[in-house]
Amino acid sequence: MQITKHKVAAIHYTLTDNSGNILDSSSGREPLYYIQGIGNLILGMEEGLEGKKKGDKLQIKVAPEKGYGVKDPAMVQQVPLQAFGGEKVTPGMKFQTNQGHVVTVTSVEAETVTVDANHELAGVELNFDVEVMEVRDASAEEISHGHVHGPGGHHH
Repeated sequence: MQITKHKVAAIHYTLTDNSGNILDSSSGREPLYYIQGIGNLILGMEEGLEGKKKGDKLQIKVAPEKGYGVKDPAMVQQVPLQAFGGEKVTPGMKFQTNQGHVVTVTSVEAETVTVDANHELAGVELNFDVEVMEVRDASAEEISHGHVHGPGGHHH
């Protein structure tokens, strides 16, 4: 059975950047289960896995446009330091805005803090080493809920 729209696939993966730094991996965990073709994974991964079957091992290179997007300079802003209510603020800290967005502190000056609302992998070319562990039909309930149920998935 091949990975096509509305199939559940289980994959093991290791994600690296172009310098070989491991950014994420399913190593030592259960495989990642997802439903193909409904946006559970970034577009570049779904495209790279389309048509694959159990036992396939492959490398998928994903450009930022089909991953987490290109960096948007409009999502980098300076905020008055006083907006943090006296909390000690350091680069790398993450905060949730009143609108529900997560921002990362990139620099702290005497009176201002620079925050970036871009996804941390925006602008990064992604390299996935993947092994397909399982492929099966998704149930009607899984498709209507938009996620996998049972082993490797959601339990209601």
